[in-house]
Amino acid sequence: MDDKKSKILSVPLSIFRSSWIFFIVPVVVLSETASLIVRSKASVGSKLGGGGGVFLGVAILAIFGVFAWFAILNQKTSEKKEILGGDDDSFIEKVPKFQYEELTLATNNFSSVLGRGGSSCVFKGTLREGTCVAVKRTMQGQEHGKREFQAELAGIMRLNVQNANIVQLLGYCVVPRGPRFLIYEFIPNGSLDSWIFPHKHNGNQPRGCLPLKSRYKVAIDVAKALSYLHNARILHLDVKPENILLDSSFQALVSDFGLAELMGEIEGSIVVKRVRGTREYLAPEWILQGRVSAKTDVYSYGMLLLEMIGGQRNIRKHDDIKRWEYFPKIVFDKMKAGKLLEALDKRLMDKTVDENVVRKLAYVALWCVQEKIKLRPNMAQAIDMLEGRLPVNEPPETGMFFLDLLVIQGKASVVRTV
Repeated sequence: MDDKKSKILSVPLSIFRSSWIFFIVPVVVLSETASLIVRSKASVGSKLGGGGGVFLGVAILAIFGVFAWFAILNQKTSEKKEILGGDDDSFIEKVPKFQYEELTLATNNFSSVLGRGGSSCVFKGTLREGTCVAVKRTMQGQEHGKREFQAELAGIMRLNVQNANIVQLLGYCVVPRGPRFLIYEFIPNGSLDSWIFPHKHNGNQPRGCLPLKSRYKVAIDVAKALSYLHNARILHLDVKPENILLDSSFQALVSDFGLAELMGEIEGSIVVKRVRGTREYLAPEWILQGRVSAKTDVYSYGMLLLEMIGGQRNIRKHDDIKRWEYFPKIVFDKMKAGKLLEALDKRLMDKTVDENVVRKLAYVALWCVQEKIKLRPNMAQAIDMLEGRLPVNEPPETGMFFLDLLVIQGKASVVRTV
């Protein structure tokens, strides 16, 4: 009987050996229970008759039931770990889960491409009920793409209340050993870069020229989104025109949380193992020290504002590889010379241009890109400066890390236009 009992118990162990940690305790307990039942049957067999065998059968079924329950629990735990990489999963139950077949149907087999990134591609789709969506697919087999998916899902779902200036996540889909998807609301006017830059970049065709008044409003919208994130102790860490979306009324929404990190304290900093994102927007302390904080987002925001002012990239190559234009330096020089309007996007120049708006945007931008972290405003202060609740003084001259880097590498003699 002991041999038979051992064989019976060895079956579920072989079936669930990949999850043995979850079963080792119940195996011991239930084995002892079965042993007691067998001994009990032997001692009172004459009284129980055939009922003892039934009792033993029920006990064995109970053992299998417990194993099955633990297997299901372990499967769900493994799935959550696969989705979030072992991160806090308390919020994942709140996120709708889509089936791959739904997304294939909604996107017409992923035929309408909205944009591409380093490890992802975004498709336009329409759900069965008629809702337009943007489906972001992480490329299969790329580990950093998996990490970005996990960070993006975790970051955006930690927000307790949906913010008007942050793109809304509608759900997710994970294909076992395959691609991962995030489903967002569809934002009709695309990304900011297609409205401020006159030339095609990264496959994005220019859509038009955003007026100065609209650019000013976008600056405030983005600042409010970042302030909200920082209050929730979330760092975005990838602020750039491609990650700012514009809705039908040109309200700005911050998107793409693939590089997001959670802060321990609002005023603290954390160490990030590797430099990620687009280097032209990264603060010096991240590149040189591997440390990031809310002021790292502030720096990137300042670089974004400068590009909105000039309608050009902050680092632009001229003639040949040895001539570069570093726009933040040009804006600062124009400010000191009293010719700030000469730094403005030429497409915006007319008799109605508001020089005060240009000055306010430029001053806030140059405060945000100060190399000394303590001189940068926080995002709440940036909002107050833009909306007139705080004075905006002329910013001091600051070191310019990327300009120095280009010169040190012997790649640039910077073009000056003052």
